[in-house]
Amino acid sequence: MIDLYYWPTPNGHKITIFLEEAGLDYQIIPINIGAGDQFKPEFLKIAPNNRMPAIVDHNPSDGGEPISVFESGAILLYLAEKTGKFLSRNLRDRSTTLEWLFWQMGGLGPMAGQNHHFSQYAPEKLPYAIERYVKETNRLYGVMNRRLADHEFLANEYSIADMAAYPWIVPYEKQGQNLSEFPNLKRWFETIQGRSAVVRAYEKGAPFTSQSIMTEESKKVLFGQTSASTQAKS
Repeated sequence: MIDLYYWPTPNGHKITIFLEEAGLDYQIIPINIGAGDQFKPEFLKIAPNNRMPAIVDHNPSDGGEPISVFESGAILLYLAEKTGKFLSRNLRDRSTTLEWLFWQMGGLGPMAGQNHHFSQYAPEKLPYAIERYVKETNRLYGVMNRRLADHEFLANEYSIADMAAYPWIVPYEKQGQNLSEFPNLKRWFETIQGRSAVVRAYEKGAPFTSQSIMTEESKKVLFGQTSASTQAKS
């Protein structure tokens, strides 16, 4: 059994997608990030960066004590190696998959995240910041579109790289993007969107979505933390 510490964000969806695709037994432990659950001492023991998702694997492959893993990319890699699924053992294909996984972790996710922040949540609409991140998101969409012109998926077959990137494309309208401008990306997106495991993964998040309404108080929790304030909560 795997405990999944989760909230229905793009990074949270990555992990439910893998777990559903692989058919692993898991239970969701909700971490309401707007209410500050990520700062609770018991969560910080497994996720010291006070961010979800995180997992605890109670049946690790070495047969030892439970293993906790934080950071969504590290979790995807851990689960792929645990199951032998969605990460090729072929050297070249594996390297390609990891390239695109880290591309998402270092590029698409952070840039789209800043896009969301300045266009959706910032108390003051700063035209320079909004334009900066909308344009960078657009550039990254173009990178994916070129890659997918002659590849069905980001690597040579469906992999953890696709699972990592897909949830960050779902809110493309909020990112100021038009998928029709990226036909290869649109084809890829619709292919993954139709996978039954992906549908199930998003259904698992639906019960928590109504609790994800962004209030002024939750903005303070999410965007107003410093080292001193997080230590005070722990």
